[in-house]
Parts: sequence; C-alpha cells; structure tokens
Amino acid sequence: MAEPLKNQYGPEIAHRIADMISATYPSFRRQIFLDYVLTDYDSLELMPRGWHMADGLFHALPDNYAEAIDILLASLPPAKPAVSETSPTQDREGGSLAPFLFMPHTFFVARYGLADFETSMRAQYELTQRFTAEFSIRPFLQQQPEATLKRLQSWVNDPSEHVRRLVSEGTRPRLPWASRLPAFQRDPAPVLALLEQLKDDDSLYVRRSVANNLNDIGKDHPLILLSTAESWFRNASVERKWIVRHALRNQLKEGQPRALAIFGFKSASNIGTGDINIQPGNVNVGERVKFSATLTNNSGQRQMLLIDFKVHFVKANGAARAKVFKLTQTSLDSNQSVTVSKHISLAPMTTRKLYAGKHQIELLINGQPYPLGAFNLNTPATT
Repeated sequence: MAEPLKNQYGPEIAHRIADMISATYPSFRRQIFLDYVLTDYDSLELMPRGWHMADGLFHALPDNYAEAIDILLASLPPAKPAVSETSPTQDREGGSLAPFLFMPHTFFVARYGLADFETSMRAQYELTQRFTAEFSIRPFLQQQPEATLKRLQSWVNDPSEHVRRLVSEGTRPRLPWASRLPAFQRDPAPVLALLEQLKDDDSLYVRRSVANNLNDIGKDHPLILLSTAESWFRNASVERKWIVRHALRNQLKEGQPRALAIFGFKSASNIGTGDINIQPGNVNVGERVKFSATLTNNSGQRQMLLIDFKVHFVKANGAARAKVFKLTQTSLDSNQSVTVSKHISLAPMTTRKLYAGKHQIELLINGQPYPLGAFNLNTPATT
C-alpha cells in the first residue's frame, strides 16, 4: 500500500519554512509559528496542513499584509526550470512533494490577501513559478472575476510556462482538490477565450492543462466540448490533436459517436472475437492477470478501430464498478485479424481497494462492448 501523501509533508516542513523565512527576516517570530503549527499537526490531512500552516504564518509575520508578502517572496528560492517534455507532471526533486513546501504561502494569499489585489497577484505570479497558484487564484476569480480575468489575460504570453499554465489550470471549473467555480460552470465562455489563446502553446505542460480544462468544461457542457473539439481539430497540428484527444478521453471511452467521428472512427460492425484467453483464472491480490483475444474484421470493408478494455472491479457490497483502460488503435482490412493482449496489475492502490470475487473483462471497440470473460480474485485487500 502506498504511503499517504501527508506523511511526506511532516513536521519538518514547518521547520524548513521557518528556517527559510528567518534567514531573510531575522525578526520572524519563529517559535510562535512552530508552536501554532505543530499543535495537533499529526491529526491533519495534507491540504488542511497547508491551510493550518498559512494561519501560522499569519500569526508570526507582520500584521501589514504587503510587508508580510515581501518577506515571504524574499525567502523563496529561484524559479523552477521548464518542465521536461517527457515528464510533464514530474517535479524537479524525484517526484516528491518538495514543491508543496510553498503550499502554505499560496494559501496565505488566498485567505488573507483578497483586500490587496495587486500585492496578491504579484505574490501568485512568483509563487506559481515555485509551486502552483492554481488553488489561491480561485478566491480571486470568485470574488473579483473581472480584474482577475484581465490579469490572467495579461499572462497568456508570459515567458514562464508556469505562469501560462496558471491561466489554464487556475480557471478549471472542476479542479481536483479545489473549490469549484460555479460561474464558469454556468458559462465557460471567459475560460474558453483564454484556452483559445493557449491551445498551441509551445509547452506540453501548458497544453496538458488546456486539455484538462476543456475536459472539465465538457462535464457541464458536453455539446460545447464537442463543438470546440471539432473546431480545434480542423487543420490542427499533431500537438493540438493530442489536446483534443485528451480533452475527449471520457467521451471516447463511452463511445460517443460525435467524439469518435472527429478521429475517423465509426460504429464498428461485424467484428469477430476468438482465441480468448484469460490467465490465470484464479489470482491473488498483488499478482497480475493477462488477457488476449484475436479480433477479425468480417464486415467486408476496411475499419478503423479504437480498442480499450474495461475491468468490472468488485466492490465491498458485491456489486461491480467498471474502470476503462486504454489499449490500442488499428485499421483492419476485410477479413484481416489482429491479436490484442494486456497485463492487468492487481497490486493494492490508495485509490482503489480490491475485493474478492469474479471480475469481468470486456473490450470496448469504438465504444461498443465485447465481453471476454472473467477472472476470480481470491484474496481481498487487507487495508
């Protein structure tokens, strides 16, 4: 079982922050900060730890907000370099929670900076280049939308990809771990205007955020998502086509005809399945299952096939919850066959608990289900 994230954000983080601030501001009330933060710290989860530490900063820094921000910014290290194109979600310190060191700084802005717009924008511009200001920008979008959107517009062409990403990530209507933006859920037009300017950004880090934002919009406005995807796909570069596909990932898994049509996939017909094999038939938690099947195009004409697979994971009450995984795409001429296969890991995960029982597997070919069979999971997860 993976270690809880909060365990990587222990009491030593408070000491590191205190050291950084004290190094540039010797008058920092270090002990007041530590006494406040470390009381009941172990009982808090990751995000509440960040908010709690932000309150500790409020008690230990000068009462004047602008002066407090100057001190915090002076304590920051240099900005992060550009994110690797091959690992756009990995930070520069081995995939750890190291950048979360500055989460309390952004939460301090969100909680105490709404009355000083300019100072807070300056702070978030700097902080997003060390961590991210996607959480702290949201209260400003909620309470001062016009001014905040205008500022984000001015950052669309910023030299820093971290700042440009804030424009798209901070305006996501359904950003995970964050409060939603109901105004943009009702009317995503202001967000789409920003995304339109970022859809061909040079950075994959930014483009991935654009795709995720568009995916968010589609959860409330599926027709807007589809029409935007169709528009963006026309004469699109390879990079923009990737954005469209990533934004439409849920619709493609569901076999939404309009989404499939954007990529040239039609409803599959006369696809035969044979040589189906699922091994082992009985498996324990921590092991792997492999399935394979041969698909044959019996339609008499060439077909483009988008092939995913679905595992129906058993829940605690004995019912099943399906999860879709990507597999491959291919084109088959008439009477042509292809064999597909995949290993399924049954290792315990913090995001999915495994239970004993029969787990059904099916292929999804252009969104249509093709049952393959099942394996039996013998040992329930113990945590």
